[in-house]
Amino acid sequence: MAEPDEHLIERRIAGDEVYSGHFLKVQRDRVQLPDGRESAREYIRHPGAVMIVPLLDDGRLLLERQYRYPMGRVMLEFPAGKLDAGEDLLACAQRELSEETGYHATEWAYAGVLHNAIAYSDEGIHIFFARGLTQGAQHLDEGEFLELVTHTEAELDQLARQGELTDAKTLIALLWLQRWRAGAWPLDWQAGKA
Repeated sequence: MAEPDEHLIERRIAGDEVYSGHFLKVQRDRVQLPDGRESAREYIRHPGAVMIVPLLDDGRLLLERQYRYPMGRVMLEFPAGKLDAGEDLLACAQRELSEETGYHATEWAYAGVLHNAIAYSDEGIHIFFARGLTQGAQHLDEGEFLELVTHTEAELDQLARQGELTDAKTLIALLWLQRWRAGAWPLDWQAGKA
């Protein structure tokens, strides 16, 4: 039986890895298009990541300000980090929250996955919500510099409206937060290590 999207699917004919860096790999493939012609596709292979939406007891949200070299400026974003090979998603989220912010959470909820650059990357970012936060010590990676800040949901919404909050993963997390608080997108909270 033919796939229902057969008229849209591109088939890989051949390919090469053209660059392999610390954690990104660049691939160049030749593909057969649905109409039989051939074309080329270049894309980034990424191991995947997690993002955490830390909810403080007073309703504010914990975020980071970090210089992002490709953008040439400091960006506002929720804590996030790369998955290590074979790492459990929740374990990665717990590790990243602790390392980057020093906070630990007693409850965790997995929201879903987002694909932020589907035209040129296979990266998937898994979204977690964390609450019941207690503060500890940060353990930043060597060469990692960031500033912790808090904002209300309304402040983030205003920053997004003004075009000052532009990080795609953080904007999607803000949408998810608003839909959850409105009762439209439920979260299944689970106990996590504090």
